Amino acid sequence: MADESDAGQVPATLRQRIVQAAAGLLEEGGLEAVSTRAVATAAGVPPPTIFRTFGDKDGLLEAVGEHGFQMYLDSKLRLTSIADPVEQLRAAWDLQVQFGLAHPVYYTLVYGQARSGHLPRAGRQAVEELRRMVTRVAAAGRLRMSVERAADVMHAVGVGTIITMISVPEESRDLVVFDVARELVLGALVTPPRAADEGKYEGDSLVASSAMELRAALGPGAVHALSRAEQPLLVEWLNRLADTVREQPARPRTSLGPGDGG
Repeated sequence: MADESDAGQVPATLRQRIVQAAAGLLEEGGLEAVSTRAVATAAGVPPPTIFRTFGDKDGLLEAVGEHGFQMYLDSKLRLTSIADPVEQLRAAWDLQVQFGLAHPVYYTLVYGQARSGHLPRAGRQAVEELRRMVTRVAAAGRLRMSVERAADVMHAVGVGTIITMISVPEESRDLVVFDVARELVLGALVTPPRAADEGKYEGDSLVASSAMELRAALGPGAVHALSRAEQPLLVEWLNRLADTVREQPARPRTSLGPGDGG
């Protein structure tokens, strides 16, 4: 892919023109329509300009993905007005579903072209925003596991559900699936409000939520007595407390002997 310094040598207006040309081809004909030659023709530039600007086709597609996802990331700014962090997380799920179904070419470009160990910049931005929202849930003392694990679970289930539903013919889609998946995920990640249900708020859930509440309180800008070396160690310990599930007693194994069962 293009080096950032190389990309900086290309005028922003030319870069934008190429990205918009590629985006137009993507929206009209899908990923197959976005060849470097077709993009060069649509943008009115010689093909070598694309390679000088983006390094290779993957670099171009990553820029197109960012272009398409910007409207989604901008729309997430509206969610900051939601005071309840759990409701904000629920609204973020619904917003991602709406975007994925309305703009499947961009969604599958970012999430449907998986490469081992690589997530496009647009996807990384979305995950970082999700982690910030999950951290708000942690700060409210309502997270059952570490921020990273909770964000990874919600991201994986959300993306998987949307990609699966995109592949289903529109007239056959059961949109209730999104609501069911959302509530299952939130039920696994989030504890009930303490005052609302003290009886169920105990044991592992209390340890995990308290650990993450402390971690959120010790976030950037917090004043505390730990050294720079001690701070990441404390975070590691708090994460371990939040993510360790106590082993349940093994269920007795039933063996069928001769004559037992069919």
